[in-house]
Amino acid sequence: MTSPGETDLDKMLATLRVERRPGVFTYAAVRAPAPELLAAAHGVVTEDDLTTLVLPVEAAERAGLPVELEMAWLSLTVQSSLEAVGLTAAFSAKLGKAGIPCNVLAGFHHDHILVPVDRAQHAIDVLTVR
Repeated sequence: MTSPGETDLDKMLATLRVERRPGVFTYAAVRAPAPELLAAAHGVVTEDDLTTLVLPVEAAERAGLPVELEMAWLSLTVQSSLEAVGLTAAFSAKLGKAGIPCNVLAGFHHDHILVPVDRAQHAIDVLTVR
């Protein structure tokens, strides 16, 4: 069974668009996330003894969690297959060449990138220039 979406890297790069999710986000690592934190999270990664949450800054502050990073959430609108090869390497190389750090989350239909909030527009420009 194959996942839906595009697998051709050239087609994905030719149609790549970036949308910024409203808000400012941060990462928090907690041992046992409270239900209200899980409900506020836009991304969750469960590791051995910690759960990493990607939260709006306001939700982290309400929970008394430290806000060490302020990130913009960028979504690549191309519907890439989970079996696609090279898309992550292509966009991370572009951002790396521009000196923009990124953290990647893959959804079923789209890839999502978190970049420093003050570099968001630069990241969008770098990713959409053909």
